[in-house]
Amino acid sequence: MLANALNGLKVIDFTQVMAGPTCTLCMADLGADVVKVEAPTGDLSRALSPWVNGEGVAFLALNRNKRSIVLDLKQPEHRQVALHLIAGADVVVESFRPGVMERFGLDYATVSAENRRLIYCSVSAYGQQGAGRDLPGVDGVLQAVSGLMSVTGARDGDPCKVPVPVVDLMTGSLATISVLAALAERQRTGLGQHVEASMFASAIALQHVSFASYLADGQVPGPQGNAAPYSTPNEALRCADGWIMVAAYHPARWQAFCDAIDAPELASDPRFSENKSRLENRDSMLRLIEARMVEQSRAFWLERFTAVDIICGPINNYAEVTQSSAFVEAALTEKLQHPVAGVLTMPRSVLGAVGERPLARRTAPTLGQHTREVLVELGMSAEDIEVVTAACPKRN
Repeated sequence: MLANALNGLKVIDFTQVMAGPTCTLCMADLGADVVKVEAPTGDLSRALSPWVNGEGVAFLALNRNKRSIVLDLKQPEHRQVALHLIAGADVVVESFRPGVMERFGLDYATVSAENRRLIYCSVSAYGQQGAGRDLPGVDGVLQAVSGLMSVTGARDGDPCKVPVPVVDLMTGSLATISVLAALAERQRTGLGQHVEASMFASAIALQHVSFASYLADGQVPGPQGNAAPYSTPNEALRCADGWIMVAAYHPARWQAFCDAIDAPELASDPRFSENKSRLENRDSMLRLIEARMVEQSRAFWLERFTAVDIICGPINNYAEVTQSSAFVEAALTEKLQHPVAGVLTMPRSVLGAVGERPLARRTAPTLGQHTREVLVELGMSAEDIEVVTAACPKRN
């Protein structure tokens, strides 16, 4: 089963907040044993709003199927524990600024000397090399410097951030792909390697087609609102009681769309007959379309467009999404029992094969919940375990 594809894989997770934890979440969902190393103060996402009984929802969402161990890497005894963990690991994922792991003696060059099969993934804001390597970064700032905010939002409006952390999530996903590729390479060579995921590079990859267009024609794009810059109609259209999204730019669908809104003359109008001319005359075309569509409801147009195979859908809020048949039939949530937060309904993994996706084996851990358990597995004596856990007695 794909849900168990990474069973037996040992992953040590030195990441926090969202980008790195997204990577290790993917591996945990596929069966890997992920040990999350947290400072005594915990992952920063534990402090992000909202909270359920004091537990941060962002942390709960991104750390299921992991075990938490508390180590203060500023202390020599704790660094030795980290080295012991890494020595038996298949994968390490870290998201410190470049150079921090080296100062701890936990960098790839050091630890790979003892574990040549190790896949070591570094997640950072601007990459492991170059002038920006020492700069910190968060999702919003990377949306800004990567150009994403310059093309998001209403035309002639203020710069606009995508309200979900798309750069974090993209970075974590690309990190996962790099780790899995390195594992495949290790099967052939027996050797590990150092891979990386940069938030800046990932943000550019997120805009791959847009940057390809700019590099091709030199035209600096601006925000397009809800419209696709490369085709039309491919945007939000107003109805009598709300909005729907329509993609009817394919020649056959454009003709069907015009017929559906009882405006067949638009299809033969030379201003609108081809995608190129429609883009040049987009505003005029949309005014004519909207004049027809505001006469009827969303439900009316969705039914009419669906009947002639026009790609369309309502612009839903989160309540409407979770009540939709698509959401319910896809079974995209699961109930989990957390020791502090209680019973939670959380998004579930979307990884897996047809008809089979992994369920959570465990909820996100409380801070340091598995410290003693993991140290026992390492074969440490009771006396040594007490030395390590004494640094954070309230957490273990």
